[in-house]
Amino acid sequence: MARSFELRMTAEELSDFFVEAFPGDPQRNFIFDRFEPGFLRIKLVPDETMLRPGELVSGPTQMGLADRAAYAVILAHIGPVAMAVTSNLNMSFLRGVQKEDVFADATLLKLGRKLASVDVRLWQGEESHIVAQSTVTYALP
Repeated sequence: MARSFELRMTAEELSDFFVEAFPGDPQRNFIFDRFEPGFLRIKLVPDETMLRPGELVSGPTQMGLADRAAYAVILAHIGPVAMAVTSNLNMSFLRGVQKEDVFADATLLKLGRKLASVDVRLWQGEESHIVAQSTVTYALP
């Protein structure tokens, strides 16, 4: 039987948390696009600072997007816990990511007392055009 997840934060509360927790990050490029129990979608609008040679979105930017999406979907379900930290991030880069909107679909796989696991799929254009996939684990305080 599948576990049902319950949201504990709204998209607005989550956005406010990120602004407060990361004051040096202007958040201008990240938009919460879809928000539901067990799932969250973030849209990244890449700018010039996120590109690598060849006008492609850099690997570190993609990893940051996957990590942010995982953190956001976890916080949405446990509340504003600043000290939940990444304990593992595995990333597979499948295609070059063009300088256009990139979506990160984060699906909560497991939410335990001490660990949470999330599957994150980055895509462009249409959901079936996956450009990267990541499995992210967070240690919970």
